[in-house]
Amino acid sequence: MIELNLELNAIYVIVARELKKFLREKSRFIASLARPLIWLFMVGAGLSRIVSPRAGMPYTQFIFPGILGMTILFSSIFSSISVIWDKEFGFLKEILVAPVSRSSIVIGKALSGTVVSFIQAAIILLFFPLLGMHLTLGQVMLALFISAAVAFSISAFGIVLASFYESYESFSVIMNFIIMPMFFLSGAMYPVRLLQTPLRVAASVNPLTYGIDAIKNALFTAGQGPMGPDFSLGLDIGVVLASSVLFVVLASRFFERRA
Repeated sequence: MIELNLELNAIYVIVARELKKFLREKSRFIASLARPLIWLFMVGAGLSRIVSPRAGMPYTQFIFPGILGMTILFSSIFSSISVIWDKEFGFLKEILVAPVSRSSIVIGKALSGTVVSFIQAAIILLFFPLLGMHLTLGQVMLALFISAAVAFSISAFGIVLASFYESYESFSVIMNFIIMPMFFLSGAMYPVRLLQTPLRVAASVNPLTYGIDAIKNALFTAGQGPMGPDFSLGLDIGVVLASSVLFVVLASRFFERRA
């Protein structure tokens, strides 16, 4: 019981520290909300003029789950940069000498990224009435639950990546080759089923694909045709949860070896 309390307290301290840092950086909060809103109301509105509505769904409504996924992806991945900052300033060494498991540290870091991403995704979700969408409370709650699960999975994935790098500069360069392909091969901007076979295969191994598709299952009603979800909700949630476990295990191992 004492060991469990110690592990839980370590997780709480890590989450509280990262959340306080985020709330103090108001410019970061505003900038993180600006990106998805620009994509939604500028890029989405522009493309909606050249993409004909199918199955009665405007293009801005179709990409709305993808915009939520974008918010989660960018926020969760970049929250893992705190691992590198902690390495450079020595805070990570102080954490590692504490009598807690590496898994608790990874879970704490992943949960801190989850909380930050969830707050931003929840704010973006509130814009659904402006898109002419009519959602029930159950749909909104399900979308929020899925957003939290996806945020945890992507945050753990970011920690796996961050464990390999020692400087912020090298990590940020690699992100340009990971974030954008993950986003564009996730079904956020176009249905996965309409992609060519090589791209569809690549999308099928992308965990974000199933996260965004799960949000589509939550927000869209049945009968949306090619603009609707590509997979079943059960498969989506199963992949998200399985990838979360996998990334936590990998991050714990790499974290212990390299941190």
